[in-house]
Amino acid sequence: MNLRIVNYGAGNIKSIQFAFQRLGYEAKLTSDAEDLLKADKVIFPGVGEASSAMYKLRESGLDELIPQLKQPVLGICLGMQLMCKHTEEGNTKGLGIFQTNVKRFSNQVKVPQMGWNTITQLKSNLFKGIEPGDFMYLVHSYYAEDCNEKIANTHYELDYASALEHENFFGVQFHPEKSGKKGEQILKNFLKL
Repeated sequence: MNLRIVNYGAGNIKSIQFAFQRLGYEAKLTSDAEDLLKADKVIFPGVGEASSAMYKLRESGLDELIPQLKQPVLGICLGMQLMCKHTEEGNTKGLGIFQTNVKRFSNQVKVPQMGWNTITQLKSNLFKGIEPGDFMYLVHSYYAEDCNEKIANTHYELDYASALEHENFFGVQFHPEKSGKKGEQILKNFLKL
């Protein structure tokens, strides 16, 4: 399988590559447009701050390319947030793939949310073999607002979309590569889409 990870300098790349290696696949890192267009599956990771990550995407032209991809694309953490319309982090316009906005948790709760939390209201083939109430690993200060594209819900201060789906695009707020056997199952499911 031709599996590619979008390389734009804002990703937790190694742990994602190791997770796919454990499943028997090599996920190659690339920022090359042709390479990404030809890939069977694309992973869009993200760690860091939204406005600087979007700047890097614009600089490389990946902001134009990613929304045009036709194969299954999985955004992880900040990657998912950048696929939304807008994020409060750095007052940043996103890629507009998902029709929702990203907001910051209030100071009424510990920010960032860091650690294990449950996913419920599962609505996608991405979650085959996953049960409502299964735990995933999260580290984030911003969340995607509830919307029609939500395929998983998590509660932290409020209910938010911890996973999104629109056509061939999928996004997860949690880190499947750090979520043990259940996270591994989600990556397996993504490879079968």
